[in-house]
Amino acid sequence: MTYSHLRLPYSKRVFDLLISLALLVLLSPILLLISFLIFAVDGLPLFFCQDRPGLGGKIFRIYKFRTMKTARRSFGALRPDEERITGFGKFLRRTSLDELPELLNVIKGEMSLVGPRPLLVQYLGRYSPEQARRHEVLPGITGWAQINGRNAITWDEKFLLDIWYVDHWSFWLDIRIILISFWKVLSGEGISQPGRATMDEFMGNEQKK
Repeated sequence: MTYSHLRLPYSKRVFDLLISLALLVLLSPILLLISFLIFAVDGLPLFFCQDRPGLGGKIFRIYKFRTMKTARRSFGALRPDEERITGFGKFLRRTSLDELPELLNVIKGEMSLVGPRPLLVQYLGRYSPEQARRHEVLPGITGWAQINGRNAITWDEKFLLDIWYVDHWSFWLDIRIILISFWKVLSGEGISQPGRATMDEFMGNEQKK
């Protein structure tokens, strides 16, 4: 599938840029405090950086506050997420404060405030053609799937919600999602699947065999 026809709505880009710049200025004391606390709890690095696919599947570097230790097993593999996540990291995830550095991605034009969450690069080859349509818009800090279950819903449900957003985008839908997102953050609803710190890996068609 090619994405050469994709264009970012001008109103969405202007809104993203203005709000992101304002939030970075207003939240700068909180960003500095979080950085200090991460350093005090577990040292450097302060940020978790990883390649993610964006609009049209184009790869970009996402920025988040680090919530996990880099502890490894004796043979070199990373320990399970549940063992590596710090107490402060759990707080950052519950409040979604770990996502704040993604405002830099929004300013750079790699993300939007609202859109399907950017997933792992290795998932690109596992999507069905319909699921791949989530890349017809910029990925977002929050999104339709985020306010309708976040990590507590199945992959199939998540992708259906992502495609619904692609087909029904409007400026006012973005405003609605942002407002509901604030409420979801305050309530801590749908942060993760029961018994897990993160969502299970998406295996594509293999997980249904």
